[in-house]
Amino acid sequence: MPTTQSAPASAAVPASGPSPVPMVQLWRGGMLESTHLGHAVICDDTGQIVQSWGDPQAIIFPRSSCKMIQALPLLESGAAEAHGLTDRQIALACASHQGAAIHTEAVTRWLADLGLSDADLRCGAHEPYDIPERNRLIKADEKPCQCHNNCSGKHSGFLTLNRHIKGGPEYVEIDHPVQQAVRQATEEITGETAPGYGIDGCSAPNFATSVHGLARAMARFAAATGTGDARDRAMHRLTRAMGQYPEMVAGEGRSCTELMRAMDGRVAIKTGAEAVFIAIIPERKMGIALKITDGGTRGSEGAITALLVQLGVLDPNHPAARKRLDAVQRNCRGTEVGIIRRAPAFP
Repeated sequence: MPTTQSAPASAAVPASGPSPVPMVQLWRGGMLESTHLGHAVICDDTGQIVQSWGDPQAIIFPRSSCKMIQALPLLESGAAEAHGLTDRQIALACASHQGAAIHTEAVTRWLADLGLSDADLRCGAHEPYDIPERNRLIKADEKPCQCHNNCSGKHSGFLTLNRHIKGGPEYVEIDHPVQQAVRQATEEITGETAPGYGIDGCSAPNFATSVHGLARAMARFAAATGTGDARDRAMHRLTRAMGQYPEMVAGEGRSCTELMRAMDGRVAIKTGAEAVFIAIIPERKMGIALKITDGGTRGSEGAITALLVQLGVLDPNHPAARKRLDAVQRNCRGTEVGIIRRAPAFP
């Protein structure tokens, strides 16, 4: 394991590799106003690239897009079964949630079942993204707790694994057995040795990989049958739980929740900070990973929508798709002022 906290900045887009390509554009007044560039890979269940744009070997931090990988040790170790975790909780372990009541109440109950509390989390607190819950806190003159953190479900999973293996309380430390298990799972499923790690917003290590490696990992999730070894069963359950409980993975109005509902839970998708997005497509045994290099969510949501439409798993006319691609932009008076489109050569 490297002793440095993160991969070199120059590794984000290697100088020798292809440049990022235009993926999503904003047009206003008949003129191109903005362009989002990125890298993307579609991978099959053999690990081979089906299609790619930009540099498949670009090194990225997957951020929250890899939460299902971070949850693998929770299931593979037997901890999830030993503690009777439901599929709803498994979906929550993969979440970047809104901090709505359905999320915070579920996390609070989960911790209580472990004999733990908010104080045992190591993710930190932030204001909930859910407006009703934010307003409730303001009116009650209450501060947000760690359960409101969008990663508190993932951390509840970490705590469950930690209880199972009898680890120490600082489960986010890089040398803790929980994070060593996450690193091992990450490297095995991506097929790559992590060149470094960074500390995520929730204080957990985030292991770098290539865009191809991340897509390869998602294709392995897509190919899982649920009838193989412990890893196969874990990948299968994680994918199905996300599709079955999309509201737990993100929340109302969020792209992950709305797009998974639009695809009837047949595809699992997950965003990550700084414009990373993945998709797991079991019916095609394919995985997608993409990174918009400017870090803009608008670009990553448009790009993943375009790829899902191209692969025939998302109706381009569904409102959830039209909200993010071929999306009319209106000003505060409701006047049409622009449109978000895919770039001409993508996908």
